[in-house]
Amino acid sequence: MGNQETEWALPVPSAAHDCSVQAGGAASNLAPDGLEGLSPAYFGLVMATGIVSLAGAMMGYPRLARALFYLNILQYGVLCVLYAIRAWRYPRRFFGDMVTHATGPGYFTIIAGTGVLGSQFIVLTGDLYAGFALWLVAVLLWGVLVYAIFAVLTVKANKPALDRGINGGWLLAVVATQALAVSSALLAAQIGQPYRLQLNLVALSMWLWGGMLYIWIMALIFYRYTFFALSPSDLAPPYWINMGAMAISTLAGSLLILNAQDAPYLMSLLPFLKGFTMLYWATGTWWIPMLLLLGLWRYGYNRFPFKYDPLYWGAVFPLGMYAACTWQLEHAMAFGFETGLPRVFFYIALGAWIITFCGLLRSALRSVRHIRPS
Repeated sequence: MGNQETEWALPVPSAAHDCSVQAGGAASNLAPDGLEGLSPAYFGLVMATGIVSLAGAMMGYPRLARALFYLNILQYGVLCVLYAIRAWRYPRRFFGDMVTHATGPGYFTIIAGTGVLGSQFIVLTGDLYAGFALWLVAVLLWGVLVYAIFAVLTVKANKPALDRGINGGWLLAVVATQALAVSSALLAAQIGQPYRLQLNLVALSMWLWGGMLYIWIMALIFYRYTFFALSPSDLAPPYWINMGAMAISTLAGSLLILNAQDAPYLMSLLPFLKGFTMLYWATGTWWIPMLLLLGLWRYGYNRFPFKYDPLYWGAVFPLGMYAACTWQLEHAMAFGFETGLPRVFFYIALGAWIITFCGLLRSALRSVRHIRPS
């Protein structure tokens, strides 16, 4: 792909994690007896690791990017096995979580995590076969999970009040959709015609759908934040997806701008693509100070305990995604003055990943110590 190849160092999403503090706490136990409470959003671990890996490749740290890539393959495989065992041993809990307002959107991390790993294969190894296979799996998961979860939540008789039923985790639907936009655009940039045109159309469609979903869901979340009482426990880390969903939308838009020369219909939409991509980036940037203030209120003013929870992967992912999307936006728009900002956020995201991963290891070791032979 010439010099475009160095510019594709961006994957997706994506995100995000369990939508209830209680479910998240139970999810930190990975021992066999804890599988029943495994968080539906634990694929946020794959999302966070993948985006930090891809951002590292963009910032010039290929060894770090490769190490995290191999770790992510292992994590993805382990989580697939754990989810399959949970579905087999505890089907009522597994599928019950899927159709519950608080936990159902957490399953969208499976889509986003698959898309992120596929993007890693494309960008870091150039393995289009593995990238396409994971893209296809993500497309199938998106078609099944998005429509099934939203359809059931729409028609079910008993529903929670708005302040109990919605939070930042619902934006994982946006992240999952934009993850497919990103991986589609990455594939389109490296294969020949006519599939390049078709994949760019899929990427464009997903990018537009993701933007539509963000407007719908964010309006409800903002209304919930400002017109209902808010407790520190309500601000679980997935509220960072408010920013992360806009960051991955920026990334997808930037890739579409760079792909425009290979698709006439993208070229005709170029002013629209650039305008909305900037809107997404500006909106994501606006959220950062607000989220920091809410974090100070939660942990500083209210002294909320700070301990490992799988929900924290939902905060790591947006930080890495903001670094990646800002880097790619600079390539797409040729500003010439933003190269320092993505590096700052990459280091922040890497630090957050290390802290959270250490918490995961400590939690896993504690769970192993609690296992007693029968």
